[in-house]
Parts: sequence; structure tokens; C-alpha cells
Amino acid sequence: MKALTRSAIAAAVTAVLLAPAQAEEIAGAGSTFAFPIISKWSHAYREVQAGGEFPAFKSGLDDPRSGDTLDYEPIGSTGGMMRVKERAVDFGASDVPLQSSELEKLGLAQFPLVMGGVVAAVNIDGVGANQLKLTGPLLADIYLGKIQSWSDAAIKAVNPDLKLPDAKIAVVRRADGSGTTYNFTTYLSQVSPEWQQKVGADTSVSWPTGTGARGSEGVAQTVARTRNSIGYVEYANAARLKLATAQVQNRAGKFVNPTGQSFQLAASSANWDKTKDFYLMLTNAPGDEAYPIVATTFALMPRQGGTPRRVRATLDFFGWALEKGGKDAADLGYVPLPEPLVKQVRDYWTSTFKVGM
Repeated sequence: MKALTRSAIAAAVTAVLLAPAQAEEIAGAGSTFAFPIISKWSHAYREVQAGGEFPAFKSGLDDPRSGDTLDYEPIGSTGGMMRVKERAVDFGASDVPLQSSELEKLGLAQFPLVMGGVVAAVNIDGVGANQLKLTGPLLADIYLGKIQSWSDAAIKAVNPDLKLPDAKIAVVRRADGSGTTYNFTTYLSQVSPEWQQKVGADTSVSWPTGTGARGSEGVAQTVARTRNSIGYVEYANAARLKLATAQVQNRAGKFVNPTGQSFQLAASSANWDKTKDFYLMLTNAPGDEAYPIVATTFALMPRQGGTPRRVRATLDFFGWALEKGGKDAADLGYVPLPEPLVKQVRDYWTSTFKVGM
């Protein structure tokens, strides 16, 4: 092999020294409920970085930024929790809040990212958006398999003017461990003693009936291609596929359309000041116009471990998202965190993530 000349070696060394540092991807996994907004934030954040704007968001870590991007895998809340427990990702995203005792045992920190609605999406001939009305007990009885036809007298009683087919209800539900399932089944447990006794609330339950699909998008797609079906999905996926959604009766007895405003009204009832590690559920919130099935997506991060630069990069991404990504969240039908809650999250970071401070 021909020996390199002195000038060739010098040129190679100079090229290495002058080459820009390679961006290292921030790795995250979990919630499919929040995937639409996390994906949008990721793309927008890349554009900000490409434009040379690198605002500091007081994550408390001082090493310089290096143009990181986000690699997020929407595998469901259970999968996200498992990945971060194994320290296989920089953060997990979950729609299931963990108690402080569990967080301490796992060495994890938890903070909210965004809130949004879990909607009942339907595919029924001749039934448009928000024409069908459902109560919580009706939803529970459909998923218990007790109500099997759209022409059932109990459904007709709350929809006297709606023409519903005499057709079997095709029930669609999640097949994977899911924070959306946790929030949906928590709500059903709150409004139906029979559901609470027979099924209960969890990320995975023993479903009495229905066809399983993976991810919120999988449920939405199954509903879209299945006549006379019903499924529970996050609002953005239902909107993207133009699925008809149902009004759901809230705690005040009012039938409420699933909208960003009705989700916001439910979220506004939360008192985050009284929580520890932000442990709080929003299902069945009070308020005349509040939508009853609202969930929060939380980020889970190791309290210790990982390089200071990766922790800084992860928190800077979330700082940018909470500070600048509110409009994107609202455009997709989510509820961005209010400013006082963003400040609480920042204070939590300062007291929790000690690396580099």
C-alpha cells in the first residue's frame, strides 16, 4: 500500500479538526396518544436548529449545544416505561402517572408535557361528527359486551332523533399496553360500578369483547375501515382520519363535543400545586362544559445517569416544546401546559437533575 505523504496526513488531520461535531440523536419511546404532537415538535425543533437558533431553556446544564435531533418510537406507554426503566432511552413518554414511591424505587423523575382528549370514534352509515350521544355507562356496557347493537333501546333513549342501524356494534380496543387504555378504563371505572368490579383500570385489561389493534393509530385505522364500529383514540388521530366522534355526557350531566376548548376546560380544573411529582388524573373532571375523558402525557427520565450533554439536550428539547410548541399542540387539538405549570416543571428540573449544575 502506498505510504501517505506528509502533506496528505496534515490535510486529513485538518479536515477532522475542522469537521462539525456529529449530532447525537435523543432517544425517546412510549405514548402513541402524544405521538402526533411529539412528531410535530421534533420536526419543528430540527428546523429551528437548522436555522441556527439555539435558545437556552435553563435546564441547569452548562455544556454547549451540538444540534441534537429526536428519535421517538411510538410503542405505547407500557413500552415507553419499560425502555426508560432499562435505561435504553433518554426518556419515556407515558399517559400513566406514577406514584412518587414508584418513581423513587425506579430512580425516575416525572413531569407533564401536554394534555388531550380520548374520544369515542365511530363509523356508522349516516352518522356524522358529534351527532351520536353516549353516556359513560353506555360506553361501559358496549365494552362489556352487554349492548351489542346500535339499535339497542338504551342507545335510542339518548338519541331519539338519530337514525341508527339495526346492526351489530364492532368494538375496537387496544391490543398493546396503553396509557390511553389506562385513562379510558379509569373513566369507565368511575362511571360504572360493574366495569370497576369486572374489569377495572390498567394499561392492559382482560377485555370482555372487541377486536384488538396496536397503537392509537391502529385503533383509528381499524375504525375507519370497519362499518358500524366504535373505538377509543386520541383526538388528533381521529381528526387526521376524519372519523366521526361522539358527544360524551360529563360529570355535570351535559353532552359535550370533543374539542380543544372542552379539553381545556377539563384541564383547567387541575390543581398541580398540591401534587408530588405531578401525580394527577384528569378523567371525569368537574365543569358544565368539560369533556370527561382527558389525559396527560408525562415524560419519564432517569434522575441520575446518562451524560450531562444528553440530559441537557433532552431538557432543552422539552424546554423548547413547552415554551414554543403550544400553538402546534393547540392546532392538533391538544391542551398545552399553562404558563404557571411550565414554571413548576422548570423548577422541578432545577431541583431534580443535578448533573452539571
